Amino acid sequence: MNKVFNLRKKYPKFVYENFSYEFSKNDLKIVFCFSIEPGIHFKPEFLIKNVSKKIFNNINKNSLDNLVFNLGLIEIPSYWKLTSSPIIEIRAGYLNKNQIQWWKNIFIEGMGQFYYENKIDWRIKNFLKIYSTIKSGPKNLFLGKLKNCYLLPFAGGRDSIVTLENLKRKNKEITLFTVNPIEKIQQTVKISGIKKQIIIKRILDRKLLDLNKKGFLNGHIPFTSMLSFLSVFCAVIFDCKNIAFSNEKSSDEGNVKYLGKVINHQWAKSSVFEKKFKEYSKKYLAKDINYFSFLRKFTEIEISEKFSKYQKYFPVFSSCNAGMKISTKGLLGAEKRWCGKCPKCLFVFLTLYPFVDDKKIIKIFGSNLFEDKNLLPLMKDIVGKGKLKPLECVGTYKESRKAFELSFRKSIKNIPYLLKETRKCLSKK
Repeated sequence: MNKVFNLRKKYPKFVYENFSYEFSKNDLKIVFCFSIEPGIHFKPEFLIKNVSKKIFNNINKNSLDNLVFNLGLIEIPSYWKLTSSPIIEIRAGYLNKNQIQWWKNIFIEGMGQFYYENKIDWRIKNFLKIYSTIKSGPKNLFLGKLKNCYLLPFAGGRDSIVTLENLKRKNKEITLFTVNPIEKIQQTVKISGIKKQIIIKRILDRKLLDLNKKGFLNGHIPFTSMLSFLSVFCAVIFDCKNIAFSNEKSSDEGNVKYLGKVINHQWAKSSVFEKKFKEYSKKYLAKDINYFSFLRKFTEIEISEKFSKYQKYFPVFSSCNAGMKISTKGLLGAEKRWCGKCPKCLFVFLTLYPFVDDKKIIKIFGSNLFEDKNLLPLMKDIVGKGKLKPLECVGTYKESRKAFELSFRKSIKNIPYLLKETRKCLSKK
């Protein structure tokens, strides 16, 4: 806590100074200027590929500025977290009182895991003040009508594939929305057969990574909330009314209680955030946008069962985040499809195992994860017999146990190590 106190004292203010955007060949380049006083400056970028200059004919400049301004707001947590400064000053645009309260909620609820990881008490007096130096501004809500097609955020995992295949079956017009799409994602896109794709490069300022190495604060941010703002921006400039995320019912369950609050790794995927963002978007971003999650009523195990029917994706899909690395250029990449060691790999294996032939699932992951003795502590955590639910995108304890029971029944003649040992744990009161 002394480290946090010292950083907040030494760096009392985070400033969102301004933003700019311009065309670079056929791409739209957006740059944000942030600073942490005294003396630290950042210029993160977004590069949106293949944008027509005709957007300036279809979108009022004030509305376009407002969409970019809000995109900058949701980038703040990635940089603010370095020092957890007690003041965030907004110079780049106007926020009314309701908006300020909405954004403060993002920093309290959405950054819960960050506070837990760094043992930060957000309840202290004057923990965070957000204000705009611009005292008034025009209403910049985009009021135009958009084409009735579907923008689908896509990262090559089970969930977005299930959404995609369901929309295809309903003959919907689909545009895939990908951020820093690495090779494995593009392989999945190719198999999907969808030709329309919006590609965005999100480029982190290298100073962020350098300061992390020097011991400044680091931790989880509500990444899906950034994707939500970015998807609305792209839906408007590419003329698409519906934004179909693939967040499931299970994301509403939290992971651990800290300082009287339930910390949820998937808060930005939850129905709570979805409702809050939908309201904010309709009021302050674009009135005609229909933002929703296609899989909200389904659990993770139901999604795995549905996905098991799409075997053409088995050689390329991936849901592992552990192998993701940020390059020297500030871009995200991955070395492996599956690390085979993290909670996400084990959970996906657990939920797919009941529905996929043994040889096929072993081919997907490269080995039978149920025979890896080192994964027993993780398995205990996943089914609720360990220290805490992993801070990853895994399902509820209830559905993890259901997946275990289905897996156990499937392998009753030749029970692998993890299933044997987990059975012993679950049978204990």
